[in-house]
Amino acid sequence: MADLTMTRLHEVMVILYGISLVFYFIDYLDKDSKAHRIAFWLLSTVWLLQTVFLVLYIVETKRFPILTLFEGIYFYAWLMITLSIVLHLTYRVMVPVFFLNVIGFIFITIHTFAPVQIERSPVGETLLSELLIIHITFAILSYVAFSLSFVFSTLYLILFRLLKKKKWTKQFGKLPSLDQTEKGMTISIVAGIPFLLVSLILGLQWAYVSINEFSLIDVKIIGSFVLLFIYGYLFYRRQKGTLQGTSYAWGHVYAFLLVLINFFLGSRLSEFHFWY
Repeated sequence: MADLTMTRLHEVMVILYGISLVFYFIDYLDKDSKAHRIAFWLLSTVWLLQTVFLVLYIVETKRFPILTLFEGIYFYAWLMITLSIVLHLTYRVMVPVFFLNVIGFIFITIHTFAPVQIERSPVGETLLSELLIIHITFAILSYVAFSLSFVFSTLYLILFRLLKKKKWTKQFGKLPSLDQTEKGMTISIVAGIPFLLVSLILGLQWAYVSINEFSLIDVKIIGSFVLLFIYGYLFYRRQKGTLQGTSYAWGHVYAFLLVLINFFLGSRLSEFHFWY
Protein backbone atom coordinates (compact mmCIF):
# COMPACT_ATOMS: atom_id res chain seq x y z
CA MET A 1 0.00 0.00 0.00
CA ALA A 2 2.85 2.38 0.84
CA ASP A 3 4.56 1.62 -2.50
CA LEU A 4 1.31 2.29 -4.35
CA THR A 5 0.87 5.63 -2.55
CA MET A 6 4.44 6.64 -3.39
CA THR A 7 3.87 5.75 -7.05
CA ARG A 8 0.71 7.85 -7.18
CA LEU A 9 2.42 10.79 -5.49
CA HIS A 10 5.24 10.65 -8.05
CA GLU A 11 2.64 10.77 -10.84
CA VAL A 12 0.97 13.77 -9.20
CA MET A 13 4.38 15.42 -8.92
CA VAL A 14 5.02 15.00 -12.66
CA ILE A 15 1.59 16.48 -13.52
CA LEU A 16 2.07 19.46 -11.19
CA TYR A 17 5.56 20.02 -12.60
CA GLY A 18 4.21 19.97 -16.16
CA ILE A 19 1.47 22.48 -15.31
CA SER A 20 3.98 24.75 -13.58
CA LEU A 21 6.08 24.71 -16.76
CA VAL A 22 3.07 25.94 -18.72
CA PHE A 23 2.55 28.85 -16.34
CA TYR A 24 6.28 29.67 -16.27
CA PHE A 25 6.24 29.80 -20.06
CA ILE A 26 3.24 32.15 -20.04
CA ASP A 27 4.98 34.37 -17.49
CA TYR A 28 8.28 34.25 -19.41
CA LEU A 29 6.65 35.35 -22.66
CA ASP A 30 3.84 37.60 -21.47
CA LYS A 31 5.11 38.85 -18.07
CA ASP A 32 1.91 37.70 -16.34
CA SER A 33 2.20 38.18 -12.57
CA LYS A 34 -0.70 35.80 -11.81
CA ALA A 35 0.86 33.04 -13.93
CA HIS A 36 4.17 33.80 -12.18
CA ARG A 37 2.67 33.17 -8.73
CA ILE A 38 0.82 30.01 -9.78
CA ALA A 39 3.97 28.59 -11.41
CA PHE A 40 6.07 29.30 -8.32
CA TRP A 41 3.65 27.69 -5.85
CA LEU A 42 3.17 24.62 -8.04
CA LEU A 43 6.94 24.27 -8.34
CA SER A 44 7.33 24.76 -4.59
CA THR A 45 4.82 21.93 -4.01
CA VAL A 46 6.83 19.68 -6.33
CA TRP A 47 10.06 20.61 -4.53
CA LEU A 48 8.47 19.86 -1.14
CA LEU A 49 7.28 16.43 -2.32
CA GLN A 50 10.68 15.67 -3.84
CA THR A 51 12.46 16.71 -0.65
CA VAL A 52 10.21 14.51 1.50
CA PHE A 53 10.85 11.52 -0.81
CA LEU A 54 14.58 12.22 -0.77
CA VAL A 55 14.74 12.37 3.04
CA LEU A 56 12.65 9.20 3.39
CA TYR A 57 14.96 7.40 0.96
CA ILE A 58 18.05 8.52 2.90
CA VAL A 59 16.49 7.34 6.17
CA GLU A 60 15.53 3.98 4.61
CA THR A 61 18.88 3.26 2.92
CA LYS A 62 21.07 5.06 5.51
CA ARG A 63 23.16 6.64 2.75
CA PHE A 64 23.11 9.53 0.31
CA PRO A 65 21.27 8.57 -2.91
CA ILE A 66 23.94 9.08 -5.56
CA LEU A 67 25.51 5.64 -5.94
CA THR A 68 23.44 4.48 -8.92
CA LEU A 69 22.33 6.16 -12.15
CA PHE A 70 18.70 5.85 -11.04
CA GLU A 71 19.42 7.64 -7.76
CA GLY A 72 21.65 10.22 -9.43
CA ILE A 73 18.90 11.22 -11.88
CA TYR A 74 16.50 11.93 -9.00
CA PHE A 75 19.05 13.93 -7.04
CA TYR A 76 19.99 15.89 -10.17
CA ALA A 77 16.32 16.74 -10.80
CA TRP A 78 15.97 17.86 -7.17
CA LEU A 79 19.02 20.12 -7.53
CA MET A 80 17.57 21.67 -10.72
CA ILE A 81 14.33 22.57 -8.93
CA THR A 82 16.18 23.84 -5.86
CA LEU A 83 18.42 26.05 -7.99
CA SER A 84 15.48 27.41 -9.99
CA ILE A 85 13.63 28.32 -6.76
CA VAL A 86 16.74 30.06 -5.40
CA LEU A 87 17.09 32.06 -8.64
CA HIS A 88 13.38 32.84 -8.55
CA LEU A 89 13.56 34.23 -5.01
CA THR A 90 16.91 36.02 -5.18
CA TYR A 91 17.50 37.29 -8.72
CA ARG A 92 14.00 37.00 -10.23
CA VAL A 93 15.46 36.02 -13.60
CA MET A 94 12.83 34.10 -15.57
CA VAL A 95 14.84 32.86 -18.57
CA PRO A 96 17.27 30.65 -16.57
CA VAL A 97 14.43 29.56 -14.26
CA PHE A 98 12.27 28.39 -17.17
CA PHE A 99 15.02 26.42 -18.90
CA LEU A 100 16.29 24.92 -15.64
CA ASN A 101 12.77 23.66 -15.03
CA VAL A 102 12.53 22.17 -18.52
CA ILE A 103 15.70 20.18 -17.78
CA GLY A 104 14.43 19.24 -14.32
CA PHE A 105 11.09 18.10 -15.74
CA ILE A 106 12.82 15.87 -18.30
CA PHE A 107 14.87 14.16 -15.60
CA ILE A 108 12.03 13.76 -13.10
CA THR A 109 9.95 12.18 -15.89
CA ILE A 110 12.81 9.82 -16.75
CA HIS A 111 13.11 8.85 -13.07
CA THR A 112 9.38 8.36 -12.48
CA PHE A 113 8.77 6.28 -15.59
CA ALA A 114 12.17 4.62 -16.02
CA PRO A 115 12.19 0.87 -16.84
CA VAL A 116 13.67 0.05 -13.42
CA GLN A 117 10.88 2.02 -11.73
CA ILE A 118 8.22 0.27 -13.81
CA GLU A 119 9.65 -3.12 -12.81
CA ARG A 120 9.75 -2.24 -9.10
CA SER A 121 6.30 -0.69 -9.03
CA PRO A 122 3.36 -2.85 -7.89
CA VAL A 123 1.32 -1.23 -10.68
CA GLY A 124 3.96 -1.19 -13.41
CA GLU A 125 1.63 -1.74 -16.37
CA THR A 126 -0.89 0.73 -14.98
CA LEU A 127 1.89 3.26 -14.52
CA LEU A 128 2.77 2.96 -18.21
CA SER A 129 -0.87 3.36 -19.21
CA GLU A 130 -1.21 6.44 -17.04
CA LEU A 131 1.95 7.95 -18.52
CA LEU A 132 0.35 7.50 -21.94
CA ILE A 133 -2.89 9.10 -20.71
CA ILE A 134 -1.02 12.13 -19.30
CA HIS A 135 0.94 12.46 -22.57
CA ILE A 136 -2.25 12.36 -24.67
CA THR A 137 -4.02 14.81 -22.32
CA PHE A 138 -1.27 17.42 -22.70
CA ALA A 139 -1.21 16.83 -26.47
CA ILE A 140 -4.98 17.40 -26.73
CA LEU A 141 -4.71 20.55 -24.60
CA SER A 142 -2.11 21.87 -27.06
CA TYR A 143 -4.43 21.06 -29.99
CA VAL A 144 -7.27 22.91 -28.24
CA ALA A 145 -5.05 25.98 -27.78
CA PHE A 146 -3.94 25.89 -31.43
CA SER A 147 -7.58 25.48 -32.51
CA LEU A 148 -8.43 28.60 -30.53
CA SER A 149 -5.61 30.49 -32.27
CA PHE A 150 -7.09 29.37 -35.61
CA VAL A 151 -10.52 30.71 -34.59
CA PHE A 152 -9.03 34.07 -33.62
CA SER A 153 -6.96 34.26 -36.82
CA THR A 154 -10.02 33.49 -38.95
CA LEU A 155 -12.01 36.15 -37.10
CA TYR A 156 -9.18 38.61 -37.66
CA LEU A 157 -9.18 38.01 -41.42
CA ILE A 158 -12.97 38.33 -41.61
CA LEU A 159 -12.99 41.53 -39.55
CA PHE A 160 -10.15 43.01 -41.59
CA ARG A 161 -12.02 42.29 -44.82
CA LEU A 162 -15.26 43.81 -43.49
CA LEU A 163 -13.53 46.96 -42.28
CA LYS A 164 -11.55 47.34 -45.51
CA LYS A 165 -14.72 47.12 -47.61
CA LYS A 166 -16.62 49.29 -45.09
CA LYS A 167 -19.36 46.68 -44.72
CA TRP A 168 -19.57 46.98 -40.96
CA THR A 169 -23.14 46.87 -39.61
CA LYS A 170 -24.83 46.63 -36.21
CA GLN A 171 -25.05 42.86 -36.70
CA PHE A 172 -21.29 42.66 -36.15
CA GLY A 173 -21.36 44.80 -33.02
CA LYS A 174 -20.66 41.86 -30.69
CA LEU A 175 -17.58 40.72 -32.56
CA PRO A 176 -14.17 41.42 -30.98
CA SER A 177 -11.89 44.14 -32.31
CA LEU A 178 -8.85 43.48 -34.50
CA ASP A 179 -6.60 44.14 -31.52
CA GLN A 180 -8.52 41.64 -29.35
CA THR A 181 -8.37 38.89 -31.98
CA GLU A 182 -4.64 39.46 -32.54
CA LYS A 183 -4.04 39.27 -28.80
CA GLY A 184 -6.20 36.12 -28.66
CA MET A 185 -3.97 34.46 -31.28
CA THR A 186 -0.88 35.21 -29.23
CA ILE A 187 -2.31 34.09 -25.89
CA SER A 188 -3.51 30.84 -27.47
CA ILE A 189 -0.10 29.81 -28.77
CA VAL A 190 1.61 30.97 -25.57
CA ALA A 191 -0.49 28.28 -23.85
CA GLY A 192 -0.25 25.73 -26.67
CA ILE A 193 3.54 25.70 -27.04
CA PRO A 194 4.38 24.52 -23.47
CA PHE A 195 1.51 22.00 -23.52
CA LEU A 196 2.99 20.50 -26.70
CA LEU A 197 6.52 20.56 -25.23
CA VAL A 198 5.43 18.72 -22.07
CA SER A 199 3.46 16.23 -24.18
CA LEU A 200 6.52 15.49 -26.32
CA ILE A 201 8.75 14.90 -23.28
CA LEU A 202 6.21 12.50 -21.74
CA GLY A 203 5.52 10.79 -25.06
CA LEU A 204 9.19 10.16 -25.78
CA GLN A 205 9.64 8.63 -22.33
CA TRP A 206 6.59 6.38 -22.84
CA ALA A 207 7.86 5.24 -26.25
CA TYR A 208 11.34 4.56 -24.89
CA VAL A 209 9.99 2.39 -22.06
CA SER A 210 7.18 0.66 -23.97
CA ILE A 211 8.54 0.02 -27.48
CA ASN A 212 11.32 -2.48 -28.09
CA GLU A 213 12.74 -0.88 -31.24
CA PHE A 214 11.90 2.77 -30.66
CA SER A 215 13.23 5.33 -33.14
CA LEU A 216 12.96 9.11 -33.22
CA ILE A 217 12.57 8.86 -37.00
CA ASP A 218 8.78 8.67 -36.82
CA VAL A 219 6.32 10.78 -38.83
CA LYS A 220 4.26 11.86 -35.80
CA ILE A 221 7.29 12.73 -33.67
CA ILE A 222 8.97 14.72 -36.44
CA GLY A 223 5.67 16.46 -37.24
CA SER A 224 5.18 17.44 -33.59
CA PHE A 225 8.66 18.94 -33.36
CA VAL A 226 8.02 20.83 -36.62
CA LEU A 227 4.80 22.24 -35.12
CA LEU A 228 6.66 23.27 -31.98
CA PHE A 229 9.21 25.10 -34.12
CA ILE A 230 6.61 26.79 -36.36
CA TYR A 231 4.48 28.11 -33.51
CA GLY A 232 7.60 29.20 -31.63
CA TYR A 233 8.80 30.99 -34.77
CA LEU A 234 5.42 32.71 -35.20
CA PHE A 235 5.58 33.99 -31.64
CA TYR A 236 9.22 35.06 -32.01
CA ARG A 237 8.44 37.06 -35.17
CA ARG A 238 5.42 38.61 -33.45
CA GLN A 239 7.48 39.72 -30.46
CA LYS A 240 10.15 41.17 -32.76
CA GLY A 241 7.48 43.15 -34.60
CA THR A 242 8.33 41.62 -37.99
CA LEU A 243 5.06 39.67 -38.32
CA GLN A 244 1.79 41.52 -37.75
CA GLY A 245 -1.72 41.97 -39.04
CA THR A 246 -2.99 39.72 -41.82
CA SER A 247 0.42 38.07 -42.31
CA TYR A 248 0.40 37.01 -38.66
CA ALA A 249 -3.19 35.73 -38.98
CA TRP A 250 -2.41 33.74 -42.15
CA GLY A 251 0.59 32.23 -40.36
CA HIS A 252 -1.77 30.84 -37.72
CA VAL A 253 -4.14 29.49 -40.38
CA TYR A 254 -1.35 27.64 -42.22
CA ALA A 255 0.13 26.36 -38.94
CA PHE A 256 -3.25 24.94 -37.92
CA LEU A 257 -3.53 23.13 -41.24
CA LEU A 258 -0.24 21.43 -40.34
CA VAL A 259 -1.75 20.54 -36.92
CA LEU A 260 -4.61 18.76 -38.71
CA ILE A 261 -2.22 16.98 -41.09
CA ASN A 262 -0.04 15.85 -38.19
CA PHE A 263 -3.04 14.74 -36.14
CA PHE A 264 -4.76 12.66 -38.82
CA LEU A 265 -2.18 11.71 -41.46
CA GLY A 266 0.76 11.61 -39.03
CA SER A 267 -1.13 9.22 -36.73
CA ARG A 268 -1.85 6.84 -39.62
CA LEU A 269 1.73 6.86 -40.93
CA SER A 270 3.31 6.57 -37.48
CA GLU A 271 4.75 3.23 -36.39
CA PHE A 272 3.19 3.42 -32.92
CA HIS A 273 0.49 6.15 -32.96
CA PHE A 274 -2.55 4.07 -33.80
CA TRP A 275 -5.44 6.53 -33.78
CA TYR A 276 -8.02 5.43 -36.36
